[in-house]
Amino acid sequence: MSQLSAIFSADGLLARNIPDYRPRTQQLEMAQTIAQAIENQEILVAEAGTGTGKTFAYLAPALLSGGKVILSTGTKTLQDQLFQRDIPAMRAVLKIPVTVALLKGRANYICHYHLERTLNSDRIHLANRTEVKYLNLIERYANTSGHGDKSGLDNVPEQAAVWQYVTSTRENCLGSECPHYRQCFVMEARKRALSADMVVVNHHLFFADVMLRDEGLSELLPACNTVIFDEAHQLPEVASLFFGESVSTGQIITLLRDSHAEALLVAREFTPLFDALAGVEKATLDLQLTIAEKHLRLSAAMAAQRPGFNAARQTLQEKLEQLVTLLETQAVRSQELQNCWARAQVMLNKIRQWHEHTQSSTVINWVETYSQSLQFNTTPLSIAETFSRQLNTTARAWIFTSATLSVKKDFSHYSRIMGLADAQTASWDSPFDFPQQALLYVPTQLPDPNTPRYTESIVQAALPVIKANGGRAFILCTSLSGMQTIHQLLQDAFAQEKLDYPLLLQGETTRSALLEQFRQLGNAVLVGSQSFWEGVDVRGRALSLVIIDRLPFASPDDPVLSARIEKYKQEGRNAFMEYQLPHAIINLKQGAGRLIRDEHDRGVLMICDPRLITKPYGKRVWQSLPPMKRTRDLEEVKQFLATI
Repeated sequence: MSQLSAIFSADGLLARNIPDYRPRTQQLEMAQTIAQAIENQEILVAEAGTGTGKTFAYLAPALLSGGKVILSTGTKTLQDQLFQRDIPAMRAVLKIPVTVALLKGRANYICHYHLERTLNSDRIHLANRTEVKYLNLIERYANTSGHGDKSGLDNVPEQAAVWQYVTSTRENCLGSECPHYRQCFVMEARKRALSADMVVVNHHLFFADVMLRDEGLSELLPACNTVIFDEAHQLPEVASLFFGESVSTGQIITLLRDSHAEALLVAREFTPLFDALAGVEKATLDLQLTIAEKHLRLSAAMAAQRPGFNAARQTLQEKLEQLVTLLETQAVRSQELQNCWARAQVMLNKIRQWHEHTQSSTVINWVETYSQSLQFNTTPLSIAETFSRQLNTTARAWIFTSATLSVKKDFSHYSRIMGLADAQTASWDSPFDFPQQALLYVPTQLPDPNTPRYTESIVQAALPVIKANGGRAFILCTSLSGMQTIHQLLQDAFAQEKLDYPLLLQGETTRSALLEQFRQLGNAVLVGSQSFWEGVDVRGRALSLVIIDRLPFASPDDPVLSARIEKYKQEGRNAFMEYQLPHAIINLKQGAGRLIRDEHDRGVLMICDPRLITKPYGKRVWQSLPPMKRTRDLEEVKQFLATI
């Protein structure tokens, strides 16, 4: 019996040490395939359906390999879960002395320097008493914590405004010039990572480092034998973000705040600097006012059509040029002012380049508005070439794994986007009995999704199914506006029909708090958007109905997608079949994956989109989903739900 068989068999190490462990052929096969890829230093793209146990399937061969492993996850939540639960469990089972380190981006660690400045400053005004209380808790935590990771301080919410004053960014870190350099939590985390056998990071940190050589991974990668990406379906979006450039008005305002605070300490008499800071602030706010809508994405050409945008951008650039000149004259006064000068130069150059590179066949320039800021973005139309260069720098194994990477077991879409032309691919179906556990329902008589009353028809079709199921439903929407409309329509319908199912809405509180509320209530209906399409695990009777409002095609109005479609057309290729449809299918698989989470779950997946039936590509969509029984008969749905 091989070493891995002895671990994953019915009477093996996992069965003897992990409560409720069940052997799965798929898990053993996946572990063996990954072990071979590690040994031969291959590139492997591995899809494993829900319930395969892919975490243990890659941890066992990785821990046994004897080399240094970097394990990258899609979220900090999974990063913490791996470090605190899964890796210690597998390490204890294998009884091997492997050292493991957790490494996050610097914004996750308390900065002694910025904490001290905030505590001693009479110019930083926190919003309310709660933020002041949080600051005191952070101070005590910093004095007692061995790692300074803010996730270890449960009493201060991750979204609390005070964090921006007590953590550092790449731009405002003083590096080795910092008076607290020897006690720096970020540096200590890097040291632990350098000496560890396995380092757990997240995709954002991995790609930030690949592009910026900043957060410590650049030192880790040369000594690394294996890189494993879990939740690898997120990589194209994250890589696009970091292989491009961006600068926001929020970053500029932060620079102004830091420059003003330091100038008051060391250059109070130099009034031209304060005038220049005020000038940049006014120009920044004037620019934001040229696009009133929030959460909007516009190409550079579309932004230029907005009245006053070009003039406001030019004014901001000129005011930044003046500020850079003045900061240079004062930079010798302190390390902090020198740092502000360097940051201002970088921001100025990014805004210049954004304007100068508007016409390009390789990148798309665009802007995005948020509630309090506007961001200039330059995004590559393809990341394949850039990423494939990273793969070929040194011989090592690269493992990409997720439950959703293929379309009908065809990985060409993912491999093409990521530049993985030479990758091995493998796929394992879920061990769950989907034909018995789940029913796919596409209601009849739904109008085309582009018609005005489509959302109302969704709610009318969903209401009898929700009633038959006694609530216990997720409604996953493809847009925030659709989510709000469906929530309002359901609220009215529940009141009219006197239905007492609790109705929850994404954004009312944190995702984790909403999920806990949903589980505790037992008969709730939760309406959510992108946040709930993946990484959500609700097992048991509390969730036995997942309703998806429409096929998750990205909006063709999105400037990045629009530019990529145009590039496909110029190359004589079919953008819809090669890019848009595979992308939508992979997203749909993520949403559908919320329904069946273990072998005891049963439920209905309701997809409210007639294109699944009426369009030629519809068959390709549902054939990519798990093999559920399919129906269009509401009575059959009710009978199925009655058996749960």
